Amino acid sequence: MKLYNISLLVSAFFVLSFTAQESKKTSLTKRIYTTKRLVNVPVIDGIINEAAWDTVEWSSDFTEKNPDEGTPPTYQTLFKVMYDAKYLYIALRALDDNPELIQQRLSRRDGFAGDRINVIIDSYHDKRTAFVFTTTAAGVKGEEIATQNGNNWDDSWNPIWYTDANVDEKGWTAEMKIPFSQLRFGNEKEQIWGFNVNRTIFRLQERSLWQRIPNDQAGFISEAGELHGLVNLKSQKQLEIQPFTVLQYDNYPAEIGNPYKDGSDFKINGGLDAKIGITNDLTLDLTINPDFGQVEADPGAIALDGFQIFFREQRPFFVENKNIFDFEFANGRDNLFYSRRIGRNPHRGANLQPGEFADVPQNSTILGAAKFSGKTKDGWSIGILESLTANEFAEIKQTDGNTREEIVEPLTNYFVGRAQKDFNERNSYLGGIFTATNRNLNGNFAELHKAAYTGGIDFRHTWRKRDFYVEGNTVFSHVTGSEEAIFDTQTSIARLFQRPDADYINLDPTRTSLTGTGGRIEAGKQGGGNWRYNGGFVWRSPELELNDIGFLRNTDEMIQFAEGRYLWQIPKGVYRDMNLKVEQSSIYDFGGNLNRLRFELQGNVNWKNNWFTEIGMGASSQIHRNSFLRGGPRWRVADDKFIYSFFGSDRSKKFSFTLGYVRVRSEEDVFDRDRYVFRMNYQPFDAFSMSLDNEYEKTSDKSQYVTTTDFGNIKRYILGNIQNDSWTTTLRLNYSLNPNFSVQFYGQPFISRGRYSDFNYVNNPTASSFSDRVNLYDENQISTDGNDNFLIDENRDNITDYSFGKPDFSFVQLQTNLVVRWEYIPGSELFFVWARGSNGLQDFDDSLSQSVRTQVFDVPANDTFLIKATYRFVR
Repeated sequence: MKLYNISLLVSAFFVLSFTAQESKKTSLTKRIYTTKRLVNVPVIDGIINEAAWDTVEWSSDFTEKNPDEGTPPTYQTLFKVMYDAKYLYIALRALDDNPELIQQRLSRRDGFAGDRINVIIDSYHDKRTAFVFTTTAAGVKGEEIATQNGNNWDDSWNPIWYTDANVDEKGWTAEMKIPFSQLRFGNEKEQIWGFNVNRTIFRLQERSLWQRIPNDQAGFISEAGELHGLVNLKSQKQLEIQPFTVLQYDNYPAEIGNPYKDGSDFKINGGLDAKIGITNDLTLDLTINPDFGQVEADPGAIALDGFQIFFREQRPFFVENKNIFDFEFANGRDNLFYSRRIGRNPHRGANLQPGEFADVPQNSTILGAAKFSGKTKDGWSIGILESLTANEFAEIKQTDGNTREEIVEPLTNYFVGRAQKDFNERNSYLGGIFTATNRNLNGNFAELHKAAYTGGIDFRHTWRKRDFYVEGNTVFSHVTGSEEAIFDTQTSIARLFQRPDADYINLDPTRTSLTGTGGRIEAGKQGGGNWRYNGGFVWRSPELELNDIGFLRNTDEMIQFAEGRYLWQIPKGVYRDMNLKVEQSSIYDFGGNLNRLRFELQGNVNWKNNWFTEIGMGASSQIHRNSFLRGGPRWRVADDKFIYSFFGSDRSKKFSFTLGYVRVRSEEDVFDRDRYVFRMNYQPFDAFSMSLDNEYEKTSDKSQYVTTTDFGNIKRYILGNIQNDSWTTTLRLNYSLNPNFSVQFYGQPFISRGRYSDFNYVNNPTASSFSDRVNLYDENQISTDGNDNFLIDENRDNITDYSFGKPDFSFVQLQTNLVVRWEYIPGSELFFVWARGSNGLQDFDDSLSQSVRTQVFDVPANDTFLIKATYRFVR
């Protein structure tokens, strides 16, 4: 355990070595803007020419934030704020001596392209959360909720508000009208809100702020100015009802003899979403028969390591306010709430007899869902989610012409409760979460958990003007079910209790429950001066299980990590800003085995011409993987070294690009990987833009797992040398007739091809040399039967000892869609969608381009035509 102790000392060094140093920070006075109640209501047309605005004075004196913090901006910005009983009104004047150069880039809502102004309102005045309203010079609106003191920006929030913009000889102007019902605040006689205005001059890549926030400040929302003068505001409890209707026609290749796949389907669906303001800061969201269809398909991916793949949530009901429910307890994607578990595809397929056909639901029906969420004035963040999914049945057509039903998914209830409390003048918080998944198995589904419960506690404390912090969390899980279900959990890829060399865990086939823990502790410096550093520790016990309603990739890990960064924040010479970062981490399992030691050095430069460069290198050693042999013993992976480099051009230009390269090489040439990246964006005129994202990856691995078989009483773990090529490209075309009408095209072909050779079997899985870890089959031991099977005569007695199928593959997926979106009145939309897609296996001897051409032109595709209409009633 000497290396373990050294790793802890490295973390302690990064965290503590600079804490005795005083932070030299600029002391700034909070700016205050005092608004007044309006006399007359202005017209929101982007032109500030009404006498109604004369009620208040202009405020200006903005300070540059980027690239040269603390200096006057190239052009100043002015604003006014007024209010009445229901609305907040804001006028904005962006001065510019060259109005013909103002970037009026059209995009759909939340496009955030071109010249723009963000109005940042911390109506909670919790100094950690803000509502952000954005207007571009083209009049495109955008909205975000900023949380974690500006470290997290969520653009999934779509409130109803009004804005417009206009370019004139002095620059450009904008007007905003924001309903108080879309904000959250308390019931004081006079409101005091955090407030700031941020302007971006796109062609200069320059940002300026009304309330100056030096770059060495640890926070963003907490450092905003203040809006005063809001007197006797009455609670505007939100009430919104949004019914929707969906017409869908599917056309696909018919299957001969299959009555459920005759080539086309037509569906009509409808439902209702509602948002009810219980108080002015807590909201109840309801949905009946929700439409959780996704306009954009998940990206293509192949998991050769056996672990599940994380896909981001794209369904509107779950996306909105998702930050309240998040409980990311460790590094990466691990989270106690992963909303894509709700409404997932059924756990079972149909059990068919010869000649039978089945109609199996693609997703579980969500009978209803409700969310109660918000943040109170006294610092309580609250989130409660309840959802119920139905019993799902496959309809099976029997050979005699009759039909029968077979259950494929049980009735399931999902519950999530989340709370968090700010204290210590908003510098600290303490929170918790509890989730429950309960299935009505009715004596069926012995393979599923009957119930799953998780809980956690999290905290964060900052001090010395938020420069230093300590944060952490701890979680637990408890699952119950039949002996079969818990046995499957113990032997799943994330645990593998059956490993023969894992004497610190116990596989018990009689267990009917499993309880585990996990957590993270981290401390560091996040502001002040030029140094940033942190270090911490993460653990996941072997028994931890979150995947009934959360996301957990693997368990049985203790991770120590440390990071240090030095920042050059003042432009000088040829650069705008730079940073240099060093990272170190080590991973142990709960048996005390060191499974990886890793170091990385990274540098980033933003140049004066707005180009950027990123370069990094690193190495990993002592690498072992407990899950590599899928239940076999611990496996030693060859030590590796890696380098990467990315650079890109000025994103403010009509054409910009990014080029990248990643190279990994291991000892003894066991593993090597080359990854090439090319991304480009092109906007030839304001209404049209296109982007292309290409990635090509070429991997060679002599130790790719193939299968496990028996050789007498001996387990044989068979590996092969895989040549794996993958290529994906994503094309997006956007045309906007105006801020409320857009046409979008999305297309993504994906291909992954793997070809195997040089098969071998594991001899000594932890030997230091690869040649000692495996035995390569010679030509007298391996042959083929002509039917894509390999026959192994290991003892060379001319009798086949075991066999395995040819593992070569070539998977191709094509996804495209064309979407016409019209927001005909604020909050109400009409969609016309055409989606076309196909996926399947191709000849792995073909080239990548030939496989894609075959999939595009020769393979019949599935077409979906969809019309969706929503109408938003607002009180």
